[in-house]
Amino acid sequence: MQNFIYGVDLGWVSQLESQGVRWIDRDMKEADPIAALKDMGANSVRLRVFVDPPKEAYWTKPEKEIQGRKFGGETCMLGFCDKDSVLDMAARVKKRDMKLMIDIHYSDHFADPVYQDIPKEWENDSFEEMKERVAQHTRDILELLTSHDIYPDWVQVGNEIDSGILLPMGSFDDNPEQLVTFLNEGYRAVKACCPECRVITHINCGNDYQRCTRFFDTFFALGGQTDIMGFSYYPYWVRMKHDERKLHDDMTRLAQKYQMPLMLTEIGGPENEEEETYQLLVSAVRAIKAVPEKQGLGIFYWEPEVGADLLPDHYILGAARLVKEKCLQFTKAMSAYADSQ
Repeated sequence: MQNFIYGVDLGWVSQLESQGVRWIDRDMKEADPIAALKDMGANSVRLRVFVDPPKEAYWTKPEKEIQGRKFGGETCMLGFCDKDSVLDMAARVKKRDMKLMIDIHYSDHFADPVYQDIPKEWENDSFEEMKERVAQHTRDILELLTSHDIYPDWVQVGNEIDSGILLPMGSFDDNPEQLVTFLNEGYRAVKACCPECRVITHINCGNDYQRCTRFFDTFFALGGQTDIMGFSYYPYWVRMKHDERKLHDDMTRLAQKYQMPLMLTEIGGPENEEEETYQLLVSAVRAIKAVPEKQGLGIFYWEPEVGADLLPDHYILGAARLVKEKCLQFTKAMSAYADSQ
């Protein structure tokens, strides 16, 4: 399928480079990680942006308990994901003639189903003030990029927003109208700056059709505006076996129900199971490509450029191995992209 998206999220690259980390290609020669992944079949890069991240680019997750499950306590690397750092990375992506997705986390750190924290500077804002914050922050990012002649192909307005954004003000369960208002402010800001850019609404539960429809039924009923539905799909985290037919059927039903294209904006598997992760990617590509009417646009691997030994929380779903001190090589898993084309 022409124009299918073989994407990689590379939010940690610049911070790793600042620590002296480097990458080698399949010929054991030192290589820019973006170039190495392009050689393995990637054609698109996703970069996240935080509002005002800590200068040291590390964050210790506060402890939370949700429905009897405990979260937090670990320290994680954020990546250099302030606006200026993302501009530098975006320029590198475009220099390689790759497509670009900007993923806006409306927070000072990672935003996901557990943590959708209001940026510190915005904490005392009213609802009306928060609406303008969302719009202005979105405009600031895109005006900075476009002033350097960088035009993203896609923008995510929020990241894994199952629970909402800017909690509790934009809670999906408690304030869905306010949530949709925030998301529409972001949508309109993107279109004002980059009319051709396609906006993605990204939720976490790509493995669960019922949860997906619960979110998007409400979103569209309240007038939500978007161009593409995005889903995270991590069989490892939800302790399920990947089922290609189920993934294809669920994605097909979603595309047909809402008459809208979709993509897996995050996917990954354990770095120490490179053959299994390779097969996961080949299978997921097949499943998304097979969504009727070319409504399945592509997939993005979340942070393939790292190995667990280099991260304080030992995140294990990267796709690179240490071959010597501070030197990484991509595993076979990422060859799935070239092999699927």
